Amino acid sequence: MSEVDKIVSICHKVYQKGYVAAYDGNVSVITPQNTVLFTRSGVCKGDVAPEDILEFDMSGSLLKGEGRITTEFKLHLFAYSRRPDVNAVVHCHPVHATAFSLVGEGIIEHYFPEVILTLGKIPLCKYGTPSTNDLPLSLEPYIEHSWAYLLQNHGALTLGKNLDDAYYKMEKLEHAAETIFKARMLGTPNSLSKDDITKLLKISEETYGIKIDPRNIYD
Repeated sequence: MSEVDKIVSICHKVYQKGYVAAYDGNVSVITPQNTVLFTRSGVCKGDVAPEDILEFDMSGSLLKGEGRITTEFKLHLFAYSRRPDVNAVVHCHPVHATAFSLVGEGIIEHYFPEVILTLGKIPLCKYGTPSTNDLPLSLEPYIEHSWAYLLQNHGALTLGKNLDDAYYKMEKLEHAAETIFKARMLGTPNSLSKDDITKLLKISEETYGIKIDPRNIYD
C-alpha cells in the first residue's frame, strides 16, 4: 500500500471511530524523499480520497496537489523538526481524551502496563490559539520524549515511527481516556505503584528490548 493510500485508510478509520467530526483533524507522513504528505483542509476525514493528499516540502511550500493547507500543519512540522525518530503525526479530537484537556488534566497517573510501554505519560499542553505559533510551541516542554499529547481545549496529537504507529497510539490514548473516565464513575481508579512500574520497565527492557525514556514515566 502506498503512503497516500495509507493516509486515506487512516483518515477513514479516525472518522469511523468517532475521533473526528466534520472537517476536524489531520494526518501526515514523511516520504523517502524527505517531503511531507498531508491531508488538505476542509475535507471530512471519512470522505478523504487520494486527490485530497497534498505534498509539501519541510518549509510548508506546496509541491503537488490542489487544495489549501491547514494552519495546524505547524504542529506537524514542529514535531518533525525536533524528533528525527518521528515519521508520522495524527491529530484528532477524540471525545474522552479531549474531555480531559477541557478540565485541564493530562493523563499522567499510570494505570495500565500497556499504556506505560506505548505512550508513557500523556502531558497536557497549554492552550495555544490555532494558526499561531503558540500552538506548536505548547509542545515544547515535552517534545523530546513524549509520544502523545493532550492539547488544552483542542484535542490530541500522537507521533509515530510510521503511520500505523501514530494511528494506534491515538487509538490507545482514547481507549485509556475512556476507561479512566468510566472507572471514575465507579470510584477511584487504582494507579500502579513506583515499584510496579520499575519492575515492568526492567522486564520490558530485558525481555523485549523496549527501553522507555524515564522523562516520559517519572516526574
